[in-house]
Amino acid sequence: MVAAPQKIVISGYYGFRNSGDEAVLQSILIALQKQSQAAGISITPVVLSIDPEWTTATYGVESVHRMKLGEVRRAISESVGLISGGGSLLQDVTGSKSIPYYLGVLKLAQWMGKPTFIYAQGIGPVNRKLFHPLIKAVFRKCAYVSVRDEQSRQLLQSMGLRQEKIEVVPDPVMGLSLPEDEENGSDKTLEATSEHMGALPVVGVSVRYWEQDRRELDSLAQGLLEACSVAPLHLRFLPFHQPSDNETSRYVMEKLEKGIAQYGGIISICEDSLHPQKMLREVGRCDVLIGMRLHSLIYAAGRYVPLIGISYDPKIDHFLDRIHCRPVGTTVALASGDVASEVLHLLQAGTDWRSEREQLIATLIQEAEAPAREIVQYLAHKG
Repeated sequence: MVAAPQKIVISGYYGFRNSGDEAVLQSILIALQKQSQAAGISITPVVLSIDPEWTTATYGVESVHRMKLGEVRRAISESVGLISGGGSLLQDVTGSKSIPYYLGVLKLAQWMGKPTFIYAQGIGPVNRKLFHPLIKAVFRKCAYVSVRDEQSRQLLQSMGLRQEKIEVVPDPVMGLSLPEDEENGSDKTLEATSEHMGALPVVGVSVRYWEQDRRELDSLAQGLLEACSVAPLHLRFLPFHQPSDNETSRYVMEKLEKGIAQYGGIISICEDSLHPQKMLREVGRCDVLIGMRLHSLIYAAGRYVPLIGISYDPKIDHFLDRIHCRPVGTTVALASGDVASEVLHLLQAGTDWRSEREQLIATLIQEAEAPAREIVQYLAHKG
């Protein structure tokens, strides 16, 4: 007999239409549902979102506004605990407000006597040392702490957190799957997409703005043109964070338009895949994916699509290292010739790439549910 539902609050960068972070949420929701059913308990997630109405409509879950303290307090008070994660929540590269916000939500739950759980977060970079003791103090009181890479664990250790308290697990998005009808190949949209793709090899491209002079985007465009001059390609742009990645994609597309036609290649862009599983399906249609966005690379790995990473942040290098890959270059130093040769190489050697990593990726997919399993077991035993 399944017990009465237990509400659990989920805090993260949700409702901002960032496909990667939305994929994190979708993956956590799926894993929690699966593990709670296996444990014979019922969990009702309540998501803190910048756009609660959109989050509720998209995922069919309860949601409250992340910036309305009264709503957040009420949601936590009615819950059995709070999950923080995943994603890169505790970092100060994009600004100084993220760490105080996410620590504040965790501390609020702890003040209210609720167990708190860190779900596969990527910690850092944390350049402001004043944050170190704050992170340590909050994490020490968490019932469970998991991070998505060894470097995050080492950073927490350097802050004074004990090693045995930290579990290293894959990014939750490694466990994201398509709905069963799509996995079985019966989805009509997928069939229509296949017809649209045509016979050319499909190279997925996920880009973002980073360097002010856009040198990396210019080099990427040149590299893609060089690859197309050898073998005509379908370059399929996949914006993960809208609308900024749409603008970045179109910047690169404009660089390509003059030369692509003469080589017999084509360009397209997917601008309507806000739902994580829709974007996952798009990535799965690619023969190769080249990406700057971390979760574009994770999507590709999860669908066994040969991938090429461009590093702008240590988290890219950490993930690539985990699947025995190296970045083709960085945003500071990206050579067009390297891009072209790697694209052409993987188009020829895709089968070998997959076979070399098949067992490794399968293990990461399985291990991605570890945090959900630990959290559910905690709640089941406590209940």
